[in-house]
Order: sequence, then C-alpha cells, then structure tokens
Amino acid sequence: MIKLADLSTKAPDDLDREKAEAATKAYAKRIAELQEVMIADGSKSLLVILQGMDASGKDGAVKNVFKYCSHLNLSVSAFKKPSKLELAHDFLWRVHQQVPARGEIKVFNRSHYEDVLIQRVHGWIDEERAQRRMQSINAFEELLRYDNDTTILKFYLHLSYDQQYEELMERVNEREKNYKYNEGDWEQRAHWERYRACYEDVLNTCNRIPWIVCPVDQRWYRNYVMAKAVAEAMEAMKLSYPGLPDDFVMPGAADT
Repeated sequence: MIKLADLSTKAPDDLDREKAEAATKAYAKRIAELQEVMIADGSKSLLVILQGMDASGKDGAVKNVFKYCSHLNLSVSAFKKPSKLELAHDFLWRVHQQVPARGEIKVFNRSHYEDVLIQRVHGWIDEERAQRRMQSINAFEELLRYDNDTTILKFYLHLSYDQQYEELMERVNEREKNYKYNEGDWEQRAHWERYRACYEDVLNTCNRIPWIVCPVDQRWYRNYVMAKAVAEAMEAMKLSYPGLPDDFVMPGAADT
C-alpha cells in the first residue's frame, strides 16, 4: 500500500549529483539509440504517462529525458478539459485515439487519470463512478499491453507542498516563466489534501501496471529516475533491426 506521506520528495542523501547527471545524459542518449531501433523493428510501442500536482515538472521531464530523440516516432499528448464532442463519448474515447502505434513512443502529459482526479476532487463525478472508471482504466491499460505490445510506464511526480509554492512563485517573479502563470493553479492548490488522497487511491487501485513514484523537488533527480526507467524498459523490449526476407534475391542476380 502506497502512502505518499511516507515517501520522500527528494533525492537520497548519498547520491552524488554530478554522477547522477552524467548517468542521466548517458541514459537519454541510449533512449535515442533505441528509438531508432524501435522504428525499424516496428513490433512494439512505448507509452509514458506523467501525472502529478501542478508545477511538478512534467514539461521539463519530457524535455530532458527525450532531449536526444528525433520526432519521427515521438509525440506528446495532453488531456485537459474535455470538449463537447469528447463529453458525448465515454471518457476513454479521446484517449484511445492518442495511444502509440507499434514502432512509436507516446508521452501523456496528464492522461486518462485526470478523469478520476480533478473530476473526483471537485465532485463532478460520484465515488461509484470514480471506482468504475478506475477499473475501466485497468482493463484499458491491459488491452494496450497484451493486444498491441505496448510497454506502459506510469510516473507519479512526487512534489512537496512547500516546493510547489516555490515553483509557482517563480512563475510570478521570473520574467521568463511568467507565461506559465495560471491563476487556476493557485485555486487547485487549495485542494492539496484532497488531491493527495485521490492520487493515493489511484496509485493503489490502478496498479496492475505499477506506478513509479518519482521524487521531483530536485529536478536533476527527477530526470535521473525517469531516464533510467525509460532506458531500462526499452532495453527489455529486445528490439532489433529486421534482416532481409528469407526469399531475398539480389536484384539483377539472375542476369549474371
């Protein structure tokens, strides 16, 4: 049972930052190498799900972990307030259209979990529907994993209350970050405890594919944890460049 209050939001005291940052760079480069093989292999896909409180660093995580990758098979989707059309369908309808095809990497910067988080926090759905939705999410993720060879990595970006304040204040005080300012972030901060409770329920209920709780108060450590996990997951796919078909004949060979 995951209890967020028992988990640190910081890097281990004995971890050397310089060494961790060097390792992060190596992992990020390896991810880019494996991305090329994934495109050629064409049999597997990767879905990276990022969830966390406002200012937990989702955008920065994507930028740093996939910094050496090409855009050939990598894309990012974000799920915010549903449109009128999306509300006319089941809550997973808009999500299913964005999942990766074989040979692709997809990052969800916020995901289908928003529909059992913000809606639940604000009472827009009742508890029975929230629980039913979480079971639907379990089935949906297993469908992707078993029917389409999709490896799913789910990261909860674990941010402290105090660090969130610091991050939000930077958006006020630093001109280059003013564009990130959103009054709604402060309104959501008032519901911190309720969000934490709902996140804990998600982490413990939607866990057929386990979550990685990633401490993010120190962004360099967030990058290290995520890059390591992504690189190791891609290595485990056993990707390879396909060879020529068994019946291959060199063009023009019959004429020689």
